[in-house]
Amino acid sequence: MKSWKAELLLLVITIIWGGTFAFTKIGLEYATPFLLISLRFFVALLTCLILWNKIFFNITPKILSNGLILGIFYAGGFALQTLGLNYTTVTKSAFISGLFVILTPFAYKLIDKNKISIYQWVGVLIVLVGLWLFTNPGINNVNIGDVLTLLSTFFWAFYIVYINKFTKDVEKFSETIQLVIAQFLVVWIIGLIGFLAFELKSFKFSPNTNLLIVLLYNGIIASVLLTAIHTGVQKYSTPVKAALIFSLEPVFASIFAIIIFQEYLKLIEYLGALFILFGVVFSEIGDYFLSKGIIFRRK
Repeated sequence: MKSWKAELLLLVITIIWGGTFAFTKIGLEYATPFLLISLRFFVALLTCLILWNKIFFNITPKILSNGLILGIFYAGGFALQTLGLNYTTVTKSAFISGLFVILTPFAYKLIDKNKISIYQWVGVLIVLVGLWLFTNPGINNVNIGDVLTLLSTFFWAFYIVYINKFTKDVEKFSETIQLVIAQFLVVWIIGLIGFLAFELKSFKFSPNTNLLIVLLYNGIIASVLLTAIHTGVQKYSTPVKAALIFSLEPVFASIFAIIIFQEYLKLIEYLGALFILFGVVFSEIGDYFLSKGIIFRRK
């Protein structure tokens, strides 16, 4: 697959992932955070096992090991981000979570020893400015929630890098599905542990049609379908470019919020969104011309 096709699919993934914020906000009206996470990934895991149980139970030790490692990073990102939201504001959480874009190049260099083009570095910096303008976090009075959210960004950065590392030699659909199911298994278990440890004595659970819709969107569309696509295609791009594309997620989340909750953006937020988009486009265009030998090449 050509890199531009893979990156187009990553953009589609980002758009749909943006919708999970709105659906999660609805879901939290009927279930506590860790309970909602465990329910989401129980639905995802059950769906995968119904569709592909024979594939999963033929998993090799190597694929299982890689899937469990990915699952730990995936679960760590979700769990720490969710815990952090109990103590900090949504805007601060959004900005701090977006810092994984800055951490990904360092994780990439640390793990794969690959060079990162100057255009990707500049793109990352432009995206950082855009995130600041878009979320307007007002970072002050740092609390435990901010620290937990910051820790989650390390998990997301390494998750994106290890996706490339563990899938570069994966060609079979069955192996991709095995990686996906192993991840869901870990996230479900950790979500369940979080529920038992932090919410069991005072949890909220009100099953209804709205919660069912949330679980179908987040559990099947955003988890099963998109994780399978993500696991299968990111290897045709780079972790840094993937991180830049994923940085558009809060922008699409805001579009969903406008549609569902009539939460309109301020002018500075539109400006931030433009910066984020420009940072992604700058990286793409710069690397394209670099590959053609048209513009400056770092030695």
